[in-house]
Amino acid sequence: MEKLRMAMVGGGIGSFIGKVHRAAARFNGDVEFVAGAVSSDPARSREQGVQLGLDPARAYGTWQEMVAGESALPAGVRADFVSVCTPPNLHLEVAKACLEAGFHVMCEKPMTRNLAEAEELAACVARTRRVFGIMHPYVGYPVVKLARDLVARGDLGRVERIVVQYPQGSYRRVDWTKPITRRLKWQRDPRQHGVSGCMSDIGVHAANLLEYVSGLKIREVLSDLARFTHGPLDDDGAAFLHLEKGARGLLLASKIATGEENGLRIRVYGDKKGLAWRQDEPEFLSVTSPFAPAETWRRGTVYTAAASAAAARATHLPSAHPEGLHEAFANNYRNFCDTIRARRARRRPTELELDFPDLQAGVRGMRFAEAMVASARDGNTWKKL
Repeated sequence: MEKLRMAMVGGGIGSFIGKVHRAAARFNGDVEFVAGAVSSDPARSREQGVQLGLDPARAYGTWQEMVAGESALPAGVRADFVSVCTPPNLHLEVAKACLEAGFHVMCEKPMTRNLAEAEELAACVARTRRVFGIMHPYVGYPVVKLARDLVARGDLGRVERIVVQYPQGSYRRVDWTKPITRRLKWQRDPRQHGVSGCMSDIGVHAANLLEYVSGLKIREVLSDLARFTHGPLDDDGAAFLHLEKGARGLLLASKIATGEENGLRIRVYGDKKGLAWRQDEPEFLSVTSPFAPAETWRRGTVYTAAASAAAARATHLPSAHPEGLHEAFANNYRNFCDTIRARRARRRPTELELDFPDLQAGVRGMRFAEAMVASARDGNTWKKL
């Protein structure tokens, strides 16, 4: 298989998310990391790029230098796609420059700081006809794909109620009397992070998971947002949801859920069956019925592969050999890269290859965040997405 060449903006040494992106992109052995501007400090960017294994000539000081330098290289040498792992205030500017220079883009979430920027970026993607991905890793889990396919084939019947929650206790572990980390600073700064804090950071993951598994779009939200810690942006919130086809939803996302670690969970209730999945036990899917014992589906089994081609494609190890977050990231990268290869081969990507969060997922994330903020601001009123 043709190897694709990856460049990165942001995500240098010490960055959790940059390390995960590099590992995930290269997980299947068909991507190589060839270029980067991995720090906002030019000297540090060049130094860290070399430490990460880049040719010194392609360890750039700034992202502008990287775009210009890579664009000047021959087609068989320059980067094929760029992973954008910066704070959100740079997503629009960096992604647009990369797209207009001919590079495909994988972008960290949230897509941008606000909906206006997201729509501007969407127009650029349409104009340049490049492949664009947004990194919602949780839909990369094989069992999440199984859940989606069970819902789609009608096993649950008519979906009527969905409950999704993403409680974290990360802000309870911060000593606010001491200087906070650089990452925490920009997460709490509207100029860098955008319209929302918690909802733009983890609420968008919960909303994306809900829409992916159920196949239903959120139509309206009635939200209540709060700020319990320092800073101008929300750190906690919940919402009632109106979905397509008359379904109803509940969504909770919080950074101040004391004692929680990374508690992403979803429950979907149809008029025949229900299902439940949680990110800290990603290998298992619970399916319940009013007239039969509860079922536990496991990743990597023959019956899971038979029920979901997407789950089978996303599975790397036999059952009882746990897979986790790196593999989920890698599954999104695999489909993103295979879509690039399909475009190069002048063929239509398959449904399985297109199974990664794309431009629409990014724009919907910003619609969701803005609707949540507007609903809370205007006295907890219903707002359309």
